[in-house]
Amino acid sequence: MSVSPLVEELKRGLDAPICLTWELTYACNLSCIHCLSSSGQRDPDELTTAQAKAVLDELRDLQVFYINIGGGEPMIRRDFFEILEHSGKNGIGVKFSTNGAFIDAEKARRLAAMDYLDIQISLDGADALTNDAVRGEGSYAIARRAMDNLAAANFGPFKISVVMTRHNVSQLDEFKKLADSYGAQLRITRLRPAGRGADSWNDLHPTNEQQREIYNWLMSHGDNVLTGDSFFHLNALGPALPGLNMCGAGRVVCLIDPVGDVYACPFVIHDEFKAGSALDDGGFTKVWRESALFQELREPESAGACASCDSYDACQGGCMAAKFFTGLPLDGPDPECVKGHGEESLLSVPILLTPRPSPDHSKPSIMTLRQPAVRV
Repeated sequence: MSVSPLVEELKRGLDAPICLTWELTYACNLSCIHCLSSSGQRDPDELTTAQAKAVLDELRDLQVFYINIGGGEPMIRRDFFEILEHSGKNGIGVKFSTNGAFIDAEKARRLAAMDYLDIQISLDGADALTNDAVRGEGSYAIARRAMDNLAAANFGPFKISVVMTRHNVSQLDEFKKLADSYGAQLRITRLRPAGRGADSWNDLHPTNEQQREIYNWLMSHGDNVLTGDSFFHLNALGPALPGLNMCGAGRVVCLIDPVGDVYACPFVIHDEFKAGSALDDGGFTKVWRESALFQELREPESAGACASCDSYDACQGGCMAAKFFTGLPLDGPDPECVKGHGEESLLSVPILLTPRPSPDHSKPSIMTLRQPAVRV
């Protein structure tokens, strides 16, 4: 399987990101054990309303046509709707991820009246037992109430976003049935060992057998299921899954964090992958187009330890963030390589040398991992 000309072009980077994620705040009412940004407490230096609007104005000038807003819980910000409205005025569509806690009937109607808006409700179990073990007690009921409110307000086809774990892989049919019952769209994403996920990844990430189950399910049922670039490491199993078959970090995707720092990818919030700040002279535009880190990421990459594998063109070596936070070299195999090469490599990684995510905004008393009955 050869790499497509489009992928080769995207690897060289674009004038503006195709997919820009913006974490509006680290504040969150939940303490999910796999939170990729270690959210919980608000950073005192998070962007002001005026600064956030200035970033949106710059993105408009860059002709960025939509952004992904997350957190933390973005709706905690008192200026959340003001930011949404300013984005809409600039012609920038917004997809925002939420745990649903603040989508009451009135806010659901307000959201339904807005243009250029998409909503993702996070849910990591098709039942309360599975979901709440990861996202906290009562979080399943919170998410379902938000879905009910959006449906009652005639919002339209919102999305249900699921992080795949070894406890919910067997529930894929149930997730799809739930999404269909709301006229919603299912989105499944990969668990990365980033943020608090670095501490729970070993206990939560799907087994090799479950990775194959995910692949086979997507091949059979994935026509209307979104995956983004979450599972391109599974392409080594056969025909390519829909989505971007490459790591887009610093090439077509990036992250702006709550204080305006720009990272190569939403899953590598770490100083090694910080390219600059949207508050610096030249703003986000200069960071995107001129940062040394992004220029380096856009250079042709080596297959490294995967050079001899006949599946490299299909899986592209997997996810940079997954490798980095498990201590594997960036030109080595993905830790979840379906051929087992990642598992072999992990055996030689000293735990003490595994990079720690930064920064950590977790609440003082973080919940401990509670495991439901394992579903394998």
